[in-house]
Amino acid sequence: ALIPLANVAMIDYALEFLTATGVEETFVFCCWKSAEIKEHLQKSKWCRPTCPNTVRFVTSDLYRSLGDVLRDVDAKSLVRSDFVLVTGDVVSNINISKALQEHRTRRKAEKNVSVMTMIFKESSAGHRARCQEDDVILAMDSATSRVLHYQKTQGLKRFRFPTGLFQSNIEEVQVRHDLLDCHISICSPQVAELFTDNFDYQTRDDFVRGLLVNEEVLGNQIHLHVTSEEYGAPVSNLLMYEAVSSDVLQRWVYPLTPEMNFSDAERQSCTHARHNIYRGAEVSLGHGSVLEENVLIGRGTCVGNKCFITNSVVGPDCKIGDEVVLDGAFLWSGVRVGDRVRIQQSLVCDEAEVKKGVTLKPRCVLTSQVVVGPDFVLPEGTVISLHPTDEEEEDEDQFSDDSGVNKEENKAKLKGYNKAEVGSEGRGYLWKADSRNDVDEEEQRQSLWGPVLSAEEESESESDVSLGSEHSDSRAASPQLDDIKVFQNEVLGTLQRGEEENISCDNLVLEINSLKYAYNIGLKEVMEVLSKVVLEFPLQQMNAEKDPQHYCVLVVPLLKTWAPLFKNYIKRASDHLDALRAIEEFFLEHESLSTSMAKVLMTFYQLEILAEEMILTWFSQRDTSEKGRQLRKNQRLLKFIQWLEEAEEESSEGEEN
Repeated sequence: ALIPLANVAMIDYALEFLTATGVEETFVFCCWKSAEIKEHLQKSKWCRPTCPNTVRFVTSDLYRSLGDVLRDVDAKSLVRSDFVLVTGDVVSNINISKALQEHRTRRKAEKNVSVMTMIFKESSAGHRARCQEDDVILAMDSATSRVLHYQKTQGLKRFRFPTGLFQSNIEEVQVRHDLLDCHISICSPQVAELFTDNFDYQTRDDFVRGLLVNEEVLGNQIHLHVTSEEYGAPVSNLLMYEAVSSDVLQRWVYPLTPEMNFSDAERQSCTHARHNIYRGAEVSLGHGSVLEENVLIGRGTCVGNKCFITNSVVGPDCKIGDEVVLDGAFLWSGVRVGDRVRIQQSLVCDEAEVKKGVTLKPRCVLTSQVVVGPDFVLPEGTVISLHPTDEEEEDEDQFSDDSGVNKEENKAKLKGYNKAEVGSEGRGYLWKADSRNDVDEEEQRQSLWGPVLSAEEESESESDVSLGSEHSDSRAASPQLDDIKVFQNEVLGTLQRGEEENISCDNLVLEINSLKYAYNIGLKEVMEVLSKVVLEFPLQQMNAEKDPQHYCVLVVPLLKTWAPLFKNYIKRASDHLDALRAIEEFFLEHESLSTSMAKVLMTFYQLEILAEEMILTWFSQRDTSEKGRQLRKNQRLLKFIQWLEEAEEESSEGEEN
């Protein structure tokens, strides 16, 4: 939140966006560095009496995810009406008043069915502001903007969509891969409650997937609002940091441009000249130095002679030597750069020093107070820190606010710096993963700069890509067999405990729903598993002979007890047919009990779980196996079907009369 982007803390961009859109009260939730964030905001315009947006702080060491925050919001009843949810790294000039009005209209018309409206920006695939790890492909109802399917694309070459999307009564379904997720969401108060009810929800993606998978059960919907002209993007890694910084300098986020000084801080005021050159007060530019284009120089910075700077941001109070080349460089406050230094597409943090003759290849990072050089070349992707990476640290050190540079200096006294890594006068440690685990190094690189597709990956054969895609996306398309088996065992345990402890069906529904989320189970699989578990339940009390009459005596009371469970999940015509197919499958597996099927179906019918027309539709299906056709010839089942047909005819005649 305090990382400077174009010399302004990122949290200031988020607060300016919220204030400009009409938000009157903002809760800032902090965990790590909460004291510094609070101090920064208290000194800013956001805590002045004249600010139209009241900023409140909520801090906790227990926050580790969005889910933790929203569960706390629900526990403390902090929101009672619609609210805007953004992360502290969002940079946007979107006016969400239209989206907010659409959200409220939907909730009023559909009786609070719509719980979230996500904001997207039209953006072509491959655009620099589209982060691969956040890239999505989605399906939506063209008429209502309801989200029907939502899937991350990272690592996938092919995408699967449920066929039900295109078999529903929706007139037009749009599949879109031209949208950038702005990480801005308009939420109803129910969102916090749903996070409380489902502890598996840790991120917004968990929430969206959970609601879409279980939309029929929960009755909640998610919509989207798409903007084409305005700007919105999260800064989730250094590639996005570079892209959004460039967009700010090139004025795509107007009016959030450097010379506007929207944060109203004296040290951040600057002037704007042609080719997007921004210069703060008291900037000194040496003889023969060139600021080519898209350059921001912070207050009090001194640039030496014959320097060349382009597409770069230099923070306040920096000292740049002679004959320095900065191309795509981002220097924070108080950085010292020696003569004849070349920095390309790299980040140098507060008070770091780059001595003379040093070259930083692309994607290097020097953290605060690091020193490198002189006359030294840092290879591409190098990360230098004052933190020794090979020492094991306690978790609390990682998140505590007092784990600062002084502690690292004390460690340096015990362990010297490697001159081969940082230069003869260098100060710092080369970050490198555990030599036993190269995955760590790849994860670290991706967490900093985002995922990058290598040439090796691009040249994979079509068969390899297809196979990999299917494996990667199999969980999104349908749950694995192992998951279904585990889910079935969990449901069985839940119903056994429900019978022993006399747990209400409402509570059993909540438990089964939580299991659905945990194992990513669809409604069809829930229907099949629930039917199978309930029908198999009496078998535990029966001997090997499995007498049909004894089975009926045991199963009918269970069906009556758990009827609300079935009614909760059987609502649509397809649900009825799924349940009937599951019942048929059970009796095909247990042929000795096949004569009991008529009694079971009669009970389902009398309890108003299954409708007579759906039972008749199932019975008349021709695409069944040979065993299925034999099952339908059972005399008791035929009599039951005949009775249903006569009852339906009498009902039709009564309506005609």
